[in-house]
This record gives sequence, C-alpha cells and structure tokens, in this order.
Amino acid sequence: MSSSTYDFWLLDLDGTVVDVKTSYIHDTIATVGDRMGISFSGHESELLWYGLGQTRDRILSDVGVEPADFWAVFHDVEQPERRAAATHLYPDAEEFILNTETDIGVVTHCQEYLTGPVLEELDIADWFETVICCSDETGWKPDPRPVTMAMERLGVAGNGKTGALVGDNGQDIGAAWNAGLDGIHVRRHDPAQFGQCVCGDRRVDELSELLS
Repeated sequence: MSSSTYDFWLLDLDGTVVDVKTSYIHDTIATVGDRMGISFSGHESELLWYGLGQTRDRILSDVGVEPADFWAVFHDVEQPERRAAATHLYPDAEEFILNTETDIGVVTHCQEYLTGPVLEELDIADWFETVICCSDETGWKPDPRPVTMAMERLGVAGNGKTGALVGDNGQDIGAAWNAGLDGIHVRRHDPAQFGQCVCGDRRVDELSELLS
C-alpha cells in the first residue's frame, strides 16, 4: 500500500506525529495530583496521559475523582510554552508527511491553546491543510464529528474520495470507522505495557511504512 492509495489523510497529533518527554508527563500529572490531594505512580501517569483503552476511567474511579474535575485541573496546570518545549517530532512522521502529495489534516484531543504553540515550536504548522482540536462543541473521538469537520475543511466530504485516519489510540480507530474512513493504528507503545492491543484496518510501527 502506498500513500497514493488514499485521496487524503487525517492524523492524530499526540503520540502519532509528536510526543512529549516522559519526565514532562510525570511532572504534569504529579502537579495535577498535588492540587487535587491525590497521587499517581509513574505508570499511572502514562496511562492517564495516553488514555489507551478504559484505563483513564478506571484509574480516576479508583481515587474517587470525576474525569471532568481531573481534566479541568489538568488544563489549568499545562502551560503552552512548557508543553511546546517538551514536545518532539517523530522522524518517521516527518518522513511520511514530507513525502506525501495528498492533503493531510490533523484531528487531535490536544487543546487549541496548546496545539498552536506546539506546531509553531516545531515549525510544522504549514504541513497541514487543516487542524481540528476536539472540544465539547466539536465532539471527542471516537465521535465522528471532528473527523467530518476536518473532511469538510479539506473539501473531501461526500464526494467519493477515500481517506484514512492514523492514530495511536483505539479512539482514533473508532472515529475513523464512525466517519466512514479506514483506521490505521501506529503502534508507539508496547501492548503489554498498557494492557491493550488496538485493532484497525492496518497496523504499522512507523508512519513511513505507509509510503511503501
């Protein structure tokens, strides 16, 4: 399969195109916990950050915290400059994007106040024709609404063009399928570490595999 198989691509951002230092994850979640009077282990911090499977809900339920309360504090703790400075670009994502001629958009759970500075810090904002940041208004993956919005902005909605959404999380695959797209899983994490194996239409270890 080559990148020309599809007329357009949609990519998740965090964990797919970019990622952050593990130390930043631990520090951020620890600060959130301190403000809420609870604590999380390093492994729990990573599970909360990447949100694979139902681990987030389980961990928060175990400490008696409502998800909405946790994320409200989380978004208050995160600062755009620190997040951008701690973020790195996956080399295989760069290779894929720069060698793909079809339109590419981003659909991400990363909030707009963080996404903009990250893209600017890495100097990759102009790599994408559209960037949709999920919200209560647009919906959260696996809700297809943010995916459909990205397709509308790309001008590929309802015109018979084929596309795929690539992500590291089962929510990405669900959003792809719910929007009528192929879902491709990029395996950035050891399934044994997170207790979940994500199934999609295809699985790759690096985005550059989609070029061949």
